[in-house]
Amino acid sequence: MQRTVLQIPLPKELKESAEKAAADYGFSSLQELLRVFMKKLATKKINLSFEEEDTVQLSKKNEKRYLKALDDFKKGKNVYTAKNVDDFFEQLSKF
Repeated sequence: MQRTVLQIPLPKELKESAEKAAADYGFSSLQELLRVFMKKLATKKINLSFEEEDTVQLSKKNEKRYLKALDDFKKGKNVYTAKNVDDFFEQLSKF
C-alpha cells in the first residue's frame, strides 16, 4: 500500500486538547482517530452536520416539573406499561 503524509498546521493547544479527547474515546493516538474518521468520510459512512441546535431553556416552574417527572420515572412511580397495543391506546384515551 502506498502511503502519504498529511501535514496540518494548527495551534499547539488544539492538538493537545484533541489528543486528550481522542484518548477519552479510546483511541491510542490522534493519528488513529484521524485515520478512522477519514476512512468513514471517504466511504460516506459519517454524518457531518455542523449546524448547532438551538437550546431550549425551561422556566423554573417547568424545570421543577420535568425533574419531578424524571425522578418519578426512575422510581417507577406514575409509570404504566401497556400489555398490548389495544391496552396502550386505551391508556392514551384516558388523557
